[in-house]
Amino acid sequence: MTSSDDYQCNYQYENNPQAIEQDSFRQIRELTDLSGLSLDQQQVVMRVVHSLGLPDVAEQVRFSANATQAGREALANNGAILCDVEMVKQGVTKRMITQAPLCFLNDPRTAELAKSKGETRSMAALSLWQDDLAGSVVLIGNAPTALFRLLEMIEQGAPKPALIIGMPVGFVGAAESKEALWEAHEKLGVECITLLGRMGGSAVTSASCNALLRCNIGEYY
Repeated sequence: MTSSDDYQCNYQYENNPQAIEQDSFRQIRELTDLSGLSLDQQQVVMRVVHSLGLPDVAEQVRFSANATQAGREALANNGAILCDVEMVKQGVTKRMITQAPLCFLNDPRTAELAKSKGETRSMAALSLWQDDLAGSVVLIGNAPTALFRLLEMIEQGAPKPALIIGMPVGFVGAAESKEALWEAHEKLGVECITLLGRMGGSAVTSASCNALLRCNIGEYY
């Protein structure tokens, strides 16, 4: 058995995780326009940039008026974290939360509901969110249909989450669903963080939540 200490070092690279992270965020600050953002908003934007490797994407991030404050308070009060897919759920840093995020995509009831209604499982899964929606932090990083369904539910009187982080990725409905969230959030009375356009995904969505969790424990970059 060969241990990691036995490997000959033929490449020059940084292998200290703290040094890698610190230098990454130093570079992000140098390459990204963070002017006009609050300290907490900067942390979210830098995590978005870090997840995608694209400094220019910062220009597409949108925050509602009280988004970071509402999200931090909900997370500090152990509000439910509702995720559209398992990848988003797994991306939330477990050391900073006291209860597991919730995802009902693979719940047996979801498949039955989707089949009976002729809709996506992502849409059907939201039927199981009702008891946990009030005061929650919603993370949608994969399914535009889930974001559209959530907006429909809120319009029809469903409990309001404290914050929606809506960053689904893709070519069909992704940009449209995020635009719909941004245009409707004030009328619906919900706080949101979104990434306009086709870019997004599970990693960037959970990273945005992690940024708020880090703010709550004083970890700033």
